[in-house]
Amino acid sequence: MRRFKHVFLPFCLLLLSSTAAFASSDGHDLPWGNFAFRIANLALFGGVIYYFFGKKIAAFFRGRSESIATEISTLEQRKIDAQEQLAQVEASIASLDKERSEILAAYERQGESMKAEIIANAEKSARQITEQAKVAAENEIAQAVGAMRAQLADEIISAAEKALSKKLTPAEQAKLVDKYLTRVVLN
Repeated sequence: MRRFKHVFLPFCLLLLSSTAAFASSDGHDLPWGNFAFRIANLALFGGVIYYFFGKKIAAFFRGRSESIATEISTLEQRKIDAQEQLAQVEASIASLDKERSEILAAYERQGESMKAEIIANAEKSARQITEQAKVAAENEIAQAVGAMRAQLADEIISAAEKALSKKLTPAEQAKLVDKYLTRVVLN
């Protein structure tokens, strides 16, 4: 029945349109024999084409319609996927400001901790340098005092030697040297 509709409807439309064309002529009579021959020729030609190529043509259009339907469903799926991706991108853009502020806050916290660490290290280094300077100053003072004592002792000894050498006789001097030498040796 379906094939009949596909063949019969176009045939009827063709017949009606050609009848209207002949009717609008200048009053000439319609050559029905010629007209019937042409209609039969057209029907025969259409039938031969349908008989030999009908299945291929139907398969072509069916395949084409299936491929178009597949393509449409694929495009609809891609559209859905694109809308999902768009929603994700919009959500990430919306959260971008929040992420930026979180990153800035994290960097500020990190900077503050680094600042505190640098200050603590600088204060520690300053205390160490101050203590080292105190120790160095005390050592230099002790060395200077020791050097002054040694110099003063040398000057006192030399002054005492001069004073003793004027008051002591050579015999007393030898006796005094022997006495100190025996103390040094015994100690």
